[in-house]
Amino acid sequence: MSLQSLSKREVQRKTNEYFQMADIILSDEEIQSIQVNDFGINRLDEIGLQLFVYINTDRYCAKEWVLFPRQTCPEHHHPPVTEGDPGKEETFRVKFGSVYLYVEGEPTEHPKTEPPKGEKEHFTAAHEVILKAGDQYTIPPNTKHWFQAGEAGAVTAEYSSPSTDEHDIFTHPDI
Repeated sequence: MSLQSLSKREVQRKTNEYFQMADIILSDEEIQSIQVNDFGINRLDEIGLQLFVYINTDRYCAKEWVLFPRQTCPEHHHPPVTEGDPGKEETFRVKFGSVYLYVEGEPTEHPKTEPPKGEKEHFTAAHEVILKAGDQYTIPPNTKHWFQAGEAGAVTAEYSSPSTDEHDIFTHPDI
């Protein structure tokens, strides 16, 4: 069944099933606050991210996010938003499944995955980092990155400096 054919509430419930596989327990109210983001592309099966924000203050941020099997979060970076701010730094820790993370740097010669069909030009970061349950990686501030779940999907914790999503810069011109 296509994710596009599901209601927001149904996608939230499906997301919560993944959280439960990673032993993350949310209240009914928290389940209803899960964000479903297709980035305005309307291809949720391929490009999207479902997330729950525990806290986001002017000092720090903690989130959990789900990528369904082979779902991709598009390439973006977190620029400085105030004077003296280097941009958002974030650490991903995979709790279930696997994540193929691509960051700026030396391109990986034979990457294990590829961008969604027809989108290659919007995915320029090519240094592959493979994260499995229990692995973590810190992305430096203002670094282009994108990521895709493996065959089983993925549940990942994100710990970061404050999240100012409205300032994120995406490589894809339609986002």
